[in-house]
Amino acid sequence: MSFRRAIIFSGGALSPDDWSEIGEGDLIIGADRGALYLVEHGIRPDIAVGDFDSILPEQKQQVEAYSSRILSCDPVHKDLTDTELALELAIGEQIGEVLLLGATGTRMDHTLANLQMLLRAMQHHIHCVIQDAHNRIMLTGTEAVVEDRGYTYISLLPMTTEVTGINLEGFMYPLVNATLKMGQSRGVSNRLVAPSGKVSIESGMLLIIQSRD
Repeated sequence: MSFRRAIIFSGGALSPDDWSEIGEGDLIIGADRGALYLVEHGIRPDIAVGDFDSILPEQKQQVEAYSSRILSCDPVHKDLTDTELALELAIGEQIGEVLLLGATGTRMDHTLANLQMLLRAMQHHIHCVIQDAHNRIMLTGTEAVVEDRGYTYISLLPMTTEVTGINLEGFMYPLVNATLKMGQSRGVSNRLVAPSGKVSIESGMLLIIQSRD
C-alpha cells in the first residue's frame, strides 16, 4: 500500500484533538505510550513500535491485540529512542511527509532529541513537522512556506552556528539577507501579516516555530 504521509504518535504531551489530524491514506505509527493512546481512543495503529517500558503489561497486551503490526524491542539493548525507531520506519516506507505528535513534553532531553530528528528527516528529503497544542515546528535548509494556522508567533532559531542569507516575506518584521547566530534571540516572536509567509536562507539550518501561549 502507498501511504500519503506518516503520523507518529509518541509518548509525550498529546492533545485530545490529535487524532483529528488523521486523514485517509496516512500511515499511523504509535511509539510506545503513543500506541496505547491510539488504542484507547479507538484508533488502530498500522505499526506499534518500542520497548513498551512506559506502560503496564496488560496495556501492552491491549496494544498488541489492536495494532496491525507490532515491532517490540529490548528496553536495554537498543540504540534509538522509540520515537526515532518510528521515524526510521517511516523513512523505510519512502514517505515524503511526517507529522510527529507527542514529541514534546516534560522530558527536555527527549524534546531536544526529537527536534534534532528533523535534520534526519531532511536528509531523506522528508518534510517533517513536530506539533503539539501550542507549537508547530519545522526545519529548513533552503526555503519554507509558513501558513497561518492560528498561531500567534513565528520564531526563527538557528540549528547551526549561524544561518545566513535569511529573507522573509509576509512577516511583520521582515529580514533581508540577514544572519542569525546561535545564542541570539533576534528571530523570536515575529508575526505573519499575510495568509502565508515565505522564509528563505542561503546557508545553515533554521528552525521555524509557530507558537501560542
